[in-house]
Amino acid sequence: MTSSFPPDPGHDLPVVVIAGRPNVGKSTIFNRLVGRRQALVADTPGVTRDRKESETTVRGRRIRLIDTAGLEEAAPDTLFGRMRASSESAVAMADLVLFCVDARAGITPADEHFAAWLRRQGRPVLVLANKAEGRQGAAAAMEAFSLGLGAPLGISAEHGEGLADLMGEIADRIPAGPLHPRRAPRRVESEDEDGDVRPPGPLRLAIVGRPNAGKSTLLNRLLGEERMITGPEPGLTRDSVSVMLHDDEGPIQLVDTAGLRRKARIDETLEKMSVSASIEALKMAEVVILALDATLGVHEQDLQIARLIEREGRCCVLALNKWDAVEDRNLTRQAIRDRIEMSLSQMRGIPVVAFSALTGAGVNKLLPTVRRAYEVWNRRVPTGELNRWFEMMVSRHPPPLVQGRRLKLRYITQAKSRPPTFILFGTRTEQMPEDYQRYLVNGLREAFDLPGTPIRLLLRGSQNPYAPTK
Repeated sequence: MTSSFPPDPGHDLPVVVIAGRPNVGKSTIFNRLVGRRQALVADTPGVTRDRKESETTVRGRRIRLIDTAGLEEAAPDTLFGRMRASSESAVAMADLVLFCVDARAGITPADEHFAAWLRRQGRPVLVLANKAEGRQGAAAAMEAFSLGLGAPLGISAEHGEGLADLMGEIADRIPAGPLHPRRAPRRVESEDEDGDVRPPGPLRLAIVGRPNAGKSTLLNRLLGEERMITGPEPGLTRDSVSVMLHDDEGPIQLVDTAGLRRKARIDETLEKMSVSASIEALKMAEVVILALDATLGVHEQDLQIARLIEREGRCCVLALNKWDAVEDRNLTRQAIRDRIEMSLSQMRGIPVVAFSALTGAGVNKLLPTVRRAYEVWNRRVPTGELNRWFEMMVSRHPPPLVQGRRLKLRYITQAKSRPPTFILFGTRTEQMPEDYQRYLVNGLREAFDLPGTPIRLLLRGSQNPYAPTK
């Protein structure tokens, strides 16, 4: 059995890499070993483009498992050439390579070519003949003997056949190390049930935005290595990819996501899966970087993504990428701020960082801004100070009349943070007009220094004890 954990940078784990030509079932094997559907799987060649990593336990041994893009012959400057280079860099650090072939299709010239290449790398290799279900499949798997990489192991990742043998082989072949007891996956909550209790672990940070906004280039710049495949083609990233990053204040679990387009433009099943993975990564994050192409300004789709971030209660940092290509920076910055203030009043004061992910200019300001936004998102206001402010706000602007009767507002308290959530108690508060609610929310934001973060105001009216109950 296997179990998946968040990355643990404190341990130097054995690296197991799954490699092979496209559409042989590498991502399905990855999901089986991790124990959950983490990598996108579709009956289309070349779904996986960027390396997907996860830590898992196999027969009591902790490993770092890497799913790679399909190995194909291509020029280095092409998309497939960049995908192959990423896979080769993963193989270079592997303690064990799981070389996957398709037992149904038989051994192809591409399999033979890359098997010869693997022999030259000097890495331990285990040949997996996938899609070898049934008696005929087991017989077809024996054809992989011809690759000269040892005895193949016939499995069917889709049907779960042969996985116990596979885990036993992995445990036997990886470097010896301490046994780790099985643990359940850490439960990550989208909303803290107890108000402020945060699950232990690194800060969860997601990068979202429209296609070709430079999200993957930004992640590479933050990591200082070419971890993600980048290029002029829009929509290169298809799956959400999580990596670990360390700054001076601690670890960050950073997730790069596929570009989010309008629903009307999403046609293919694969793109729907990519968008679903991006939205799921946004919901699991604590801080979200909304990457914009500064040369194009704020698009309506950017505003839709920002509204989704606010609706999910996540704090947001607006990242203006490609700042080096902007001609009139003052005019562009002011135009973006005006559009944000007008269209996203519920996130007034959102922090904005301008930079160029390609050159690195200004990128060093991003993570400190993320940390400050995270502190605001976690901020709590003492009840006494909060109610003194509340009395001042009510005396300055009394509640309006509703059906000829004035609302009676009694007191306010902060129920939780992440995001800051306040409960207002009184009589018939559920009838309070929205403009008065905005008046109070804007006052909270200004008085207690809560810029950019979503603020929740919950209304609680008193019940008439003599009123008939349903």
